[in-house]
Amino acid sequence: MLEEEEQLKLTPRMELIQYKFLMTLDDEIVPNKKELKEKILKIAIEDKMTPYYSRVCEKFGWEVDEETLNTLKKSNTEELKKINELIKNSEENDGESEIRKAYLNKSTFYCRIGEKEKALELFNETFNKTVSIGQKVDLLMTKIRMGFFFDDISLVETNLTSAKVILKKSSDWERKNRIKVYEGYHCLKLRQFKKAANFFLDSIATFTANELFDYTKFVYYSVLSSIVSFPRTELKKKVIDAPEILTAIEEVPHLSELLNSLYDCQYKDFYRHLIAIYDGMKLNKILSEHRLFFCKQMRIIAYSQFLEAYRSVTLKSMAETFGVSITFLDKELSRFISGGKIHAKIDKVGGVVETTRADSRNEGYKEIIKIGDPMLNRIQKLARILN
Repeated sequence: MLEEEEQLKLTPRMELIQYKFLMTLDDEIVPNKKELKEKILKIAIEDKMTPYYSRVCEKFGWEVDEETLNTLKKSNTEELKKINELIKNSEENDGESEIRKAYLNKSTFYCRIGEKEKALELFNETFNKTVSIGQKVDLLMTKIRMGFFFDDISLVETNLTSAKVILKKSSDWERKNRIKVYEGYHCLKLRQFKKAANFFLDSIATFTANELFDYTKFVYYSVLSSIVSFPRTELKKKVIDAPEILTAIEEVPHLSELLNSLYDCQYKDFYRHLIAIYDGMKLNKILSEHRLFFCKQMRIIAYSQFLEAYRSVTLKSMAETFGVSITFLDKELSRFISGGKIHAKIDKVGGVVETTRADSRNEGYKEIIKIGDPMLNRIQKLARILN
């Protein structure tokens, strides 16, 4: 029998999140939907996931095999009967540890088959019977994964908070680092890229959260969240030269090329690899909804980095450097400049981009005036009242 921690890690089946997401995409983007359907149903049947099997068939309009459904229901009924008998026997004859273990079996049973509410209820009951800090955190991490599985942000955040509070009293660095990966994954989902990058990089040397995703996917998330978050020098130190990153970055197509072409100012290559990364992001459940934002930020970073070296540069020269048309670049820069994302101005007549570097002293002065005026008004009003 598997150790308790390993047993918990197997539930829920996280790969189903990605498979289900791919099924929602257009057939042109995902042509192998027949294989995906087979994978989903195979897992559902092997793990006897009766509620999940019914839901997924309804969602995608698949015909329910009544014989399969009845077999799954029968299997669940028999397994639950055995678990309830074990709980009853433990409560009558055994100690607290055995009772807790019996309740844990029932919790993981409901989690495995996809019965969310009953699983959470049982996990809470098991948690109340748990003394060990490590075991408590394992239960909370399972509930966090359930939050990811069922797309329940509130469930994720509540249990992340509880886990961090408990781990403050512990020196269990393995679980502390795993929680950082969980929190990074959650931040990535919320488009908090810098927070995600910091959590991922803090735990990269001791990554053990394979229940969420494998190490290659972890490096993929770490690099993408870092490249839009850190300045060039920091990126070099934390990511480009990091041995933990270098061991797996080549396994993700175009990732190393995107990172290094940006750092090395090879902007034509950068654009080519950015498009390829964008296409890959379409196929990722957590990144797909952020792909437009990510590509926009990457273009702003690249344009700003290029313009730092010039006081003025022709649109033609810049367009050639990036391998794009003058018309496209003109529209891009105009949009980013008007939005305050790039400090420059375009001379349309001369076809020149002129940089307008912000004066930090002036900016600081403006900020003081902005804050100070309302403050002086309040002080004057207060003085009048007191007088």
